[in-house]
Amino acid sequence: MQTTPCKPSDNPLAFTADCHNVCPVSAVRYRISDRHFCWGRYKGKDMEDVPKKLAAEFIGTFMLVSAVCGCAMISAGVPGVGSGILGVALGVGLTVTAMAYAVGPISGGHFNPAVTFGVWAAGRFPAKDIAPYVIAQVIGGAAAALVFYIILSSKAGWTPGGVASHGYGANSPGGFSMGAALITEVMQTALFVFVILTVTRPKTPAGFAPLAIGLTLAVMHIMSIPVANTSLNPARSTATALFADGWALQQLWLFWVAPVAGGMIGGALDRWLGPVEDEVRRVTN
Repeated sequence: MQTTPCKPSDNPLAFTADCHNVCPVSAVRYRISDRHFCWGRYKGKDMEDVPKKLAAEFIGTFMLVSAVCGCAMISAGVPGVGSGILGVALGVGLTVTAMAYAVGPISGGHFNPAVTFGVWAAGRFPAKDIAPYVIAQVIGGAAAALVFYIILSSKAGWTPGGVASHGYGANSPGGFSMGAALITEVMQTALFVFVILTVTRPKTPAGFAPLAIGLTLAVMHIMSIPVANTSLNPARSTATALFADGWALQQLWLFWVAPVAGGMIGGALDRWLGPVEDEVRRVTN
């Protein structure tokens, strides 16, 4: 299909599937769903979009943690009709798919510090924006966990316990060791972030990226929930650990270190195998 260049615009969301112009200097163009958009160093009017991006990350992470808490702590345990591991996995995957379609065009649809660090490692996100994104994600996840803590606290005889938290050793659902949890989290997060980065390249088929991302996350959960409850997301792990028994916070370090390391490995792999410079203008900072 013949494409035409974009006209210069102050709106970084102005790039569409039929618009193959490059982004402003020191910015990066990539795609979620069927829209291309820019993320980088902006001035003036472009800075007005930053609160919207952070709000989108808050909303997306809130929804993700809500899906985890609802599926794992309410639906999964219903006698005879509980959703089980498959229900939790599909609930999380479908939620990420929905949020990627809903708010991905606003913020890029990270909803996960490991993804943010991975996108940065791939050269597609500026370092100065990592902290705001991560803070928005952690607050969004914690807010969702608080809501479900209040809901579950209203049930007679309910105690927090692990509150869908991640753990190893005695706190692993399957009794897996710290080493097993570490390897699993690094490997799976690296693969997950690599999928995210490859399916959001400008020349991939339009509209299918959120589906690939959500299905990948669902498969990762099916594979590894018995190991450590499948984190791949430090914001999600922090959210539930805040309301769980003390061991969850004691072991939380692993579910920051491993996913972030895995995300950066996935980002580095995408950068090595990734598209040429005329497809994506990389951030230099």
